[in-house]
Amino acid sequence: MKQRCEWCGADPLYISYHDEDWGVPLHDDRKLFEMLILEGAQAGLSWLTVLRKRQNYRKAFHDFDPEIVAGYSQVDLDRLLVDPGIIRNRLKIESAIKNARGVLAIIEEFGALDSFLWRYVDGKPQQNAWTSIAEIPARTKIADMMSKDLKQRGFNFVGPTICYAFMQAVGMVNDHTVHCFRHEQVRQMKNFT
Repeated sequence: MKQRCEWCGADPLYISYHDEDWGVPLHDDRKLFEMLILEGAQAGLSWLTVLRKRQNYRKAFHDFDPEIVAGYSQVDLDRLLVDPGIIRNRLKIESAIKNARGVLAIIEEFGALDSFLWRYVDGKPQQNAWTSIAEIPARTKIADMMSKDLKQRGFNFVGPTICYAFMQAVGMVNDHTVHCFRHEQVRQMKNFT
């Protein structure tokens, strides 16, 4: 049986996410925007709750096209507030729209959301070597800096803990524990998505 990170548990959806997505270096602007919104939606909830709603989020938020989401009107906000397939928290939904506008401003300035975000780690994943999940920090100085910068640009639901979880999810840091079969696989990845 494969050894996985302790947080993964036994839920098949969680296992699939751990084995295929978590920690894989991500460079697609739309997918980065998706993960930023989903990590913010998780605030106060379990990641599994958000993961179970991921497909619904993609449908509800036009596959996380920031140009479309940035143009959402009150009609769209009202539609999302009654959509049982997503987390119907007004502040989180409003922040997704606001953050989409922030993403467009970043793309205008940096050419890509990818360029803006990955500069925090000099364009390459940080390789950690944790032996247990107890060693993994909830936030780091880099996550603090990313959070501060995003907040100054008007983003919401981007605190340091959310930013670090985002960094883990999109492969900016390899936080698979060393006993996990994915640790070495992710460390050796050459092709980024």
